[in-house]
Parts: sequence; C-alpha cells; structure tokens
Amino acid sequence: MKKIVKAKVVPYVPLTEADIDKAIARGRKLKRLYANASSVRYVDDCISIGFSDGSRVMLPVAGLPEFEGFSLQDFQQLEVGFGGKALCCEAQDLDVSITGLIATSQPLMDLATSLVASRNGRKSSAAKSAAARANGKKGGRPRKKEPEDVELPPGQ
Repeated sequence: MKKIVKAKVVPYVPLTEADIDKAIARGRKLKRLYANASSVRYVDDCISIGFSDGSRVMLPVAGLPEFEGFSLQDFQQLEVGFGGKALCCEAQDLDVSITGLIATSQPLMDLATSLVASRNGRKSSAAKSAAARANGKKGGRPRKKEPEDVELPPGQ
C-alpha cells in the first residue's frame, strides 16, 4: 500500500537584513566548531590534507578502498569540497568525507579519544564546583582513612 504525502504550502516570508545577519552568525559559529580542510596534495603514496591553521594530516592510500584504481592523474585532480568537509574527484565521481578518512586510522582515533578525555576531565560542572566549595569550607577534601591493624588468623 502506497502512502501519499502532500507537500505543505509555506507562505512567502520576505528575507530581512536581521535574518541574513543571524544566518551569517550561525555559519561563523559552526565554522569554528568543525575543522575544515583548505588543501589536499598527493605525496609519497599518501594524501596530505591541509587545514586553515597550517596543520596537516597525511594518510597512506594503501589501506583506503575509496582510492583503489586511482591513477596519479586522478590523485592530482583531488579537490577539497563541501566547505572543507570532503575530498572530491570529478573524474572518478568520488566525494569522500575527510572525517571518515581520518577515522580509518586507529592511531589518530586513539589520539582523538585521548584528547577528548583530557579536555572533558578538566571541565567543571556546577555540581563539581559546589562540592569543591563545600569541601573547602570544611577544611578541604576529607583524608582517606588508614586501615587499622587487623590481626589475621594464623597461616594468612
């Protein structure tokens, strides 16, 4: 049984300067949240992806099935597309996510996990701050209790 979905009629609302300013602000905010590539090169059987801050990531092509059958000319035609989020090659009809390519590298994923854990460990929630203040008023973090001398039964 087919389900028919009717399109909604949305009334025309003129675009104002305030709407444009809001959209630009949203775009700037999103641009800061995500790393966007600015260049790509093929060097020594690796794809070198450059970012706007000057950093680069080099990924060996050998383990990437997306690039099987690529010629040197195809690699030279690679371009950054989709606002710096993908690598594109029109000759091979390829659009591949840069995040997805980087995720195929286990050492890079381990590094990213470590960085995220480190950053999140430094964050202080309102509850953590309140607990720290309360402990400070009591003289600081309570000391750990030393285990009392307990006599063990013979043979232990």
